This record gives sequence, C-alpha cells and structure tokens, in this order.
Amino acid sequence: MNSKILLIGAGLSTTHLIDYLAKEGMLHNWKISIADRNESLALSKAIYSNTVACHLDSTDLTQLNKLVSEHDIVISMLPAFMHMPVARACLTHRKNLVTASYLSEEMLALNQEVKNVGLIFLNEIGLDPGLDHLTAMSIIDKLKSRGYYIREFESFTGGLIAPEFDDNLWHYKFTWNPRNVVLAGQGGAVKFLQEGQFKYIPYHKVFRRTEIIEIDEIGKFEGYANRDSLKYIETYGLGDIKTMFRGTLRRPGFCKAWNVFVSLGATDDSYTLENSENMTYREFINTFLAYHPTDSVEIKLKYYLQIAQDDQELWAKLEYLNIFKPIKIGLVNATPAQILQKILEPKWAIQPHEKDMIVMWHKFVYMDGNERKEIQGSIVAKGEDQRHTSMSKTVGLPLGIATKLILEGKIKSRGTVVPILKEFYEPILEELKKFGIEMIEK
Repeated sequence: MNSKILLIGAGLSTTHLIDYLAKEGMLHNWKISIADRNESLALSKAIYSNTVACHLDSTDLTQLNKLVSEHDIVISMLPAFMHMPVARACLTHRKNLVTASYLSEEMLALNQEVKNVGLIFLNEIGLDPGLDHLTAMSIIDKLKSRGYYIREFESFTGGLIAPEFDDNLWHYKFTWNPRNVVLAGQGGAVKFLQEGQFKYIPYHKVFRRTEIIEIDEIGKFEGYANRDSLKYIETYGLGDIKTMFRGTLRRPGFCKAWNVFVSLGATDDSYTLENSENMTYREFINTFLAYHPTDSVEIKLKYYLQIAQDDQELWAKLEYLNIFKPIKIGLVNATPAQILQKILEPKWAIQPHEKDMIVMWHKFVYMDGNERKEIQGSIVAKGEDQRHTSMSKTVGLPLGIATKLILEGKIKSRGTVVPILKEFYEPILEELKKFGIEMIEK
C-alpha cells in the first residue's frame, strides 16, 4: 500500500499503538511519522526501521499543514481541545483522521464537509470512549436481532493499578494523564436516564453519588457517573430505553476521600494562586479554610467538611498524601488543580516494574416477552510494565486496527463518525482477541 501515517502526539497511551502500526507497516509497506512538541519523546518511541520522529508544535499551522499534506492518514493523540486545527488541515489536504477523543460539537459541525470530499474523521476509538462502544453495540445488535426490548444499559470503565501492586491507602495510581484524573467530572452537570427519569448531578456531588459493582475474581468497585450519558441513547439506537448510565470505576472508599478535594475547591483549574511557588502543602489546604487564631488546619478541615472524628479510613487517606506537611510546592502561578497534581504524583506514581489494570463492565437488562433477563459483560486487562500499560494497549490497539481498516478500504462510513456500526466492531473485536482483549459475557 506504500501508505504514510502521521501520528501527532507521543504520550503515555501511544506505546502499543506505535508497536502495532510499525509491525503491521512492515507487512504493508507503511511509513510512520511520530510528531511531538517534545522531539526527544518522539525519538524514544521511533524505535522501528519504518518509524521516524519529528518535532511539531501543533499551534504552528504552517508546519502542521506541511506535515499533514505529506501523509495519507493522520492519528491525533493531542488533548481533545487541540484537535480542530488538525481536522481543518486534514480537510484542506483531503486526509482521513482518527482520534480517541469524544466527538465535539466543533468536529461534528464538519460532518457534511468531510462527507462531501469522501473522507472519514473517526472519533471515540480508544478505550472509553471506543472499546465500550464496540462491545456495547455488538451486544445491542445481537439482542435487537432476536427481537428483544432493551430496557436498561449501564457501562463502567476504570483505569486502575493491578491488585498485586495495590500498595497505597487510596488503592489507586496514575496509569494515564494525571491532569485528566484531577479534572475528572468537571465541565457541566453529569446527565443520565434512570427508570425513565432524566437525572443531573452537579460536579460538587458527583463523587458522593456512587454505586457498588462486584466483578467476578477481582472484587468490588464503586462507580460514579461520567459526562453525558443521554447522547448515547440516540447513538446506540435505544430511543425507548428506561435507564442509560455510563460511569467510571474506582476501588471502594476512593470517591468519598476525593470529594474532600472537590468540596475544598482544590481541583479548580480556572485561576492561579498568588505566591504559589513559596507556599507549602499545608498552606495550600489552609487557603481554602476560614481564618481562626488558634485552630489547626486539621481541626478547621474537619469542621468545614463535617468529617467525623472517628472516620479514620478517610483521614488516613488524606494524611498519606502529606497534605498537612510543610513541603514546598515550588510551582509559579499555579492553579489549585496543578498544585494538587504536584502533591499526588509522588504518592500515586506507577513504578517501572508495576502493572496497571483496565476494568470494563456492561450490564444489559432486556425483556424476552414478559420475562426480564440480564447480560453482564466484563473485560479485565493487565499491563506488562510501566511503559507497556493496559491503558496504552486498550486505547492504542483499537486506534491502530481502525487505522489499518481505513487504509485497506474496508471502512465505508464517511463524515465525522463514532464506531458503532458492524463494519467497525466486528473486525476490531475479532482482532483484539489475538491480544487477549475480549469481553466475557454471563
């Protein structure tokens, strides 16, 4: 095929993607360019004979357009808000585009233009969103083909630490972009449908409205609502469904403790703190608390957030992060969210020998005549090490396989789309089985 692939962004989730593209590329004569603002990072990933690294500041539109024009397909692994200049360059130079990010209103607005020139801009083809769509639609289509009415659908995904390396009180480590973890749940009210009623949870309550989920062999989790579940009612073709809920998984106890930082305002990224470089962790927490001439930070925090004196489990989690210690922050003009990330990173860092774990769980309730039936499906995938993570695997492989299918001309969809059709889920799920990624149904 002699195709040229441009990968923009060489971050944490690209390791398996690059491995896959390079190995497939040797069979199909592909050349892969890995472009990143951090050229040394790109160089560290360009380890195959058919890969090259290059520097790209994606805000430099001249350089961006030149690179896009020289390739046949573009994969953007930039943060979601940076996709649009790439999309416009792809439209200008008639190149297909693939991303793992949620389909934005701005991207959707390009739909007719993209269709008119016979291109596909495929979005939401990572893990969540991505693998969740593929697995859900394969079950939905199967149930519909048998004439069943799908009454309820719940779907949860979590990027976690593998149980054998779960050695901290939060039962959590950063297995993907720490900034995204700190900012999770922000951006408007979470929306879902429950028993025919529309439900909305404001950000400051998201982490206190959780449900317990138990998955065979790996135990209990708590799930909190994620973004806007309502838009997937139409996407999945489930117009008469009674419950539609998408969420994120954490181990029990995490959400209650995390809500302390949400309630304080420590996850806010909209303003900077004066003199933040000279502030200590303890002073940072104190900035959110009322002045008192004698009460300690600990006493004020317990009073302000009504933390019970005997809630030792929650308090131990907070102390574990050293938030009450006089450790210098050292970040200039930092936002609360940036400071919180700095506090968390040493405690939640995944070590070189440690493995992460992806858990995905679906629940379908459907009606067979008057009989209520249920299907539960789960995927559990563990990483190999700090670099070859299950997060990288479950984000990167769907992206890589989809890119191959587009290059081979096997995808007929055009426009700005998400992967909900059989032409996506059948071949991608089949190939993922070779890599040990398969939904087990019961």
